[in-house]
Amino acid sequence: MPTMAQLVAALPAIDEEAPLAERGPLPANLEAWSLRPLPVGAFRRMGMLGSLQAKLGAAYLFYWLRSWFRGADQNQRSLAETHWRTAVRVLDSMSYLRGATMKVGQTLANFPDIVPGEFVQLLERLHFDAPPMHWSLLKEMVRNELGENFENQFASFDRRAFAAASLGQVHRAQLVSGEPLAVKIQYPGIGRTIRQDFRTLLLYLLPARLTRDWENTKDQFDDLCSRLERETDYELEAASLERAAPLFREDDRIVVPKVYREHSTARVLTMQRLEGLHLDEFLANRPSQEQRNDFARLLVRSWYRLLFSGRMSYVDVHPGNFIFMNDGRLGLLDFGMIIDLDDTLWDLFRKMDRPLTTGNRDERLTVLKEWSWIGDDPADEERLRLMDEFTDWQWRARYHGGDFDFGDEQDYRHGVDMFMQMARKRYTRARACTPLIARQMFGMRSLLYRLQAKIDMAPIAEEEVRATGWDRSDYALPR
Repeated sequence: MPTMAQLVAALPAIDEEAPLAERGPLPANLEAWSLRPLPVGAFRRMGMLGSLQAKLGAAYLFYWLRSWFRGADQNQRSLAETHWRTAVRVLDSMSYLRGATMKVGQTLANFPDIVPGEFVQLLERLHFDAPPMHWSLLKEMVRNELGENFENQFASFDRRAFAAASLGQVHRAQLVSGEPLAVKIQYPGIGRTIRQDFRTLLLYLLPARLTRDWENTKDQFDDLCSRLERETDYELEAASLERAAPLFREDDRIVVPKVYREHSTARVLTMQRLEGLHLDEFLANRPSQEQRNDFARLLVRSWYRLLFSGRMSYVDVHPGNFIFMNDGRLGLLDFGMIIDLDDTLWDLFRKMDRPLTTGNRDERLTVLKEWSWIGDDPADEERLRLMDEFTDWQWRARYHGGDFDFGDEQDYRHGVDMFMQMARKRYTRARACTPLIARQMFGMRSLLYRLQAKIDMAPIAEEEVRATGWDRSDYALPR
């Protein structure tokens, strides 16, 4: 029988002398990733997800076994390497599968300093810098959508994508009249994969069938699936862009790209191209506190303007969907994931506004009970207590008065910890759109946290609400 030392020696080798950044260089991998067509078969995708899970487990098992034979410093270095190598595997699999699976990676990247930093650094690429597909895999679909000689419609068209994410990638182009364009092209077959992936992901929730909230959990899952399927309809996204653009004036310094309908279809969306920096690039220039605060205020104002004046909840909040423009304007991208507030939801949002503004706990509990269908059952006391504490964390920045420090790491971690507690306890009973609202909330908090913003949200909210003519004189802040 081999000894334990011999078994460890037989584990996959790691080149311990090479610098970490040189192991499996990503630029070399990108070319290989771009040449792989999207896998659309249900069993193939299910097998790949299972294989990814096995790879993740094996990586940390190898680390654990090796740690028996190493000192503390060496263990810390080995763990960092394991995180990095595992993150590359995750990026590789998610970049290949794309679609709903990549959305999961984007969500993980919204939790800076919560998941391992190596994961955040690589998974953030899934927001807008995922490996694009090679033009050879796209050209037939684009020709079917725009016509055989579609490139003649443009003065120039770059076949190399400059941005790519979960459902499609974006190419630079220019009209004969000189307008710079961003042409968003959907991955061939991506629409077919979404419901397949959700069926597979639903398997991981099988233990929840034994809970009394299962039917509600399933409703939320179905709602998320249907909204992601709607996101593959670029004509719907074009309509959302055209609804949102008139909501902003030039002096708002918030820009929604113009849609060029004559060059757009259900799977190709041609828009005005906005030039600027994404969040990481903006922060790399070491902006001043006032510059960071200024963009934070624009982020908050855009969120409230869409909500109150447009009755649109912009839920896909992540760094890839915002452009920090050189002239101080903020560009809003990607209107594929939007919740249109019907009368029922709008009525609930109106009820939320009162405790959001006043901070009154009794009013907050009342609206929480209505949102999550909580009655007077003693079994729900712990659920309501934790939900109340978490909601207070969410809303405190709005009602506490004065500048709020969104860069407070301890406060940010406290909110994530409470959210994880509710997830572990399977406190899922709530409106079907709740997972998307949670994604929006954490996405915005993550952006403000990374900006280390210190701003007062209340005056912005008051301006946006009053602009709609809504009479809140009985509880709103004085003018």
